[in-house]
Amino acid sequence: MSQPRFDVLGLGNAIVDVIARCDEAFLASHDLAKGSMHLVSQDEAETLYGQMGPGMESSGGSAANTIAGIASLGGSAAFAGKVADDALGGVFAHDIRALGVHFDTAPLDSGAATGRCLVLVTPDGERTMNTFLGAAQELAPADIDTSVVADASMLYLEGYLWDPENAKQAFVAAAKAAQEAGRDVVLTLSDAFCVERYRDEFLDLIKQGTVDLVFANEHEVRSLYQTGDLATAMDHLGGQMREAVITRGAQGASIYKKGSRVDVPAAPVDQVVDLTGAGDLYAAGYLFARARGMSAPDCGKLGALCAAEVISHVGARPQADLKDLARQNGFAI
Repeated sequence: MSQPRFDVLGLGNAIVDVIARCDEAFLASHDLAKGSMHLVSQDEAETLYGQMGPGMESSGGSAANTIAGIASLGGSAAFAGKVADDALGGVFAHDIRALGVHFDTAPLDSGAATGRCLVLVTPDGERTMNTFLGAAQELAPADIDTSVVADASMLYLEGYLWDPENAKQAFVAAAKAAQEAGRDVVLTLSDAFCVERYRDEFLDLIKQGTVDLVFANEHEVRSLYQTGDLATAMDHLGGQMREAVITRGAQGASIYKKGSRVDVPAAPVDQVVDLTGAGDLYAAGYLFARARGMSAPDCGKLGALCAAEVISHVGARPQADLKDLARQNGFAI
């Protein structure tokens, strides 16, 4: 097998985030479940945007955030996702390429606008997302460059891709190409409500061996196995997967690998400002370390360090140079 050009190829919804603070009453008045992700129409997005407080715009999308983190660590990364040929699409493309990420998905030249996610952050740092997928849902199998898939050590897929049919088929096509090239397929479950919608299909991906590594948080893994008992749910996933990572917020994370489990503590944070992107950046640190052959505990420690950086400020992309941060914390990268 040839040496891959990229550590990770991410496949996900290309989204521009609009992040604003709000109180619990605002969520209640709009019938929004705190911590969830809702799909909304363009009209609904515009109405909610008009009622939100001042917002900060930044390129986002779950898998794209992970890829941005890997690039900040000094890794080689690529991303595939669909934007429109419009102003926000140009912002997204510029931002990800400026990080040194390979991004050559052709933009949509007519129809839907570039997707955006309205992120409401409550005082406890929890984020509630309202997503208009727009052009992102037009990602299709024809957008998958199998030569790039084969040139990446790992293919990283976000569960949110399972919502639009076109993107789901792109997900399947990319996973097949990665398997044929002997590359690892990684899935992040994305959101507990996403798991509720597609539980059986996600379980089939796991049982059929389509994915080699799964990332989930405690809410997602409970939803996957329909149990309130976290330990039971974790052991189910760990027993079915060759490798699984379950993040548990301030309680750290549990890594299951080849039948054994290791628990890795969370990295200290002076103040939790915004939880947006915590899981995405954890995955960035973990996958970067994994690509370099680090041990499971070290993969978890670097993941925790990256997550701690992103929750210490508003926004889902790192503000510090993660490579420097990793070196300051003893990682020889």
